[in-house]
Amino acid sequence: QVQLVESGGGLVQAGGSLRLSCAASRGTVNSYAVGWFRQAPGKDREFVGRITRGGGRTLYTESVKGRFAISRDIAGNTVFLQMNSLKPEDTAVYFCAADRANFGTDYALERGYDYWGQGTQVTVSP
Repeated sequence: QVQLVESGGGLVQAGGSLRLSCAASRGTVNSYAVGWFRQAPGKDREFVGRITRGGGRTLYTESVKGRFAISRDIAGNTVFLQMNSLKPEDTAVYFCAADRANFGTDYALERGYDYWGQGTQVTVSP
C-alpha cells in the first residue's frame, strides 16, 4: 500500500519548463513502477509516460517525446516529470500512479495502476 503526493505544478508561459514530483506520504515510491497521466478539462485522463522501478526504462506518449522526461531519485524516494518546451495543450491536472508490476499490458491505461495521487495543476499560457 502506498499513498502518493504530486507537487510542482504551476503556471508557466509556453516554451517554459516545469518539474513535477511524485513522492509517497505512505510507503515508498521506489517499490513501484510509476506512470504519469494528465487530464485536461472536459477530456479523459491521458497517459503521459512511465518509468520502471529501478528507473532504467521509460516510455512516453508521442505528444511529449523529446520534451518530457521521467526520472527517479532513489535516495530521495521521488519520481520526477521534467517538462520542457511546454505548450498550452499541456495544460492539465497531472497525476502520478503506482503499479506493483514493472510493465504490463495496461501500462497506458488507468486500470494498469494500483494507486493514484490527487494531482497537481499545470497551466501553460500562450
